[in-house]
Amino acid sequence: MAHITIRKAQGTWTVRAGGAVLAETQNALELTEGSHPEVIYFPRGDVAMAFLDASDQRTTCPHKGDAKYFSIVTKSQTLLNAAWSYENPKADVAAIKDHLAFHASDTVTVEEV
Repeated sequence: MAHITIRKAQGTWTVRAGGAVLAETQNALELTEGSHPEVIYFPRGDVAMAFLDASDQRTTCPHKGDAKYFSIVTKSQTLLNAAWSYENPKADVAAIKDHLAFHASDTVTVEEV
């Protein structure tokens, strides 16, 4: 099994896309899984959900559970499946429930400010 650690991410984290700030929080979680780069999870309450549309995409992680995806809708484009959440994560990673993570790319910035 991949070793997963979840800890509070230090500082203030933001997500930006299409010139808008989609999320800003001091309560982010940092999830590390094996040798993969860490992933920052944002509390749903700190995410501008109006910019997100639930998509039909689903994936299953043997360690975290079933992920539901969201597309980010900006003024100029829709970024398909750019965010995801585990609505009912497995017990070992229960801390990420009600959090969203974002795929960082040239159109989506996830950073500590």
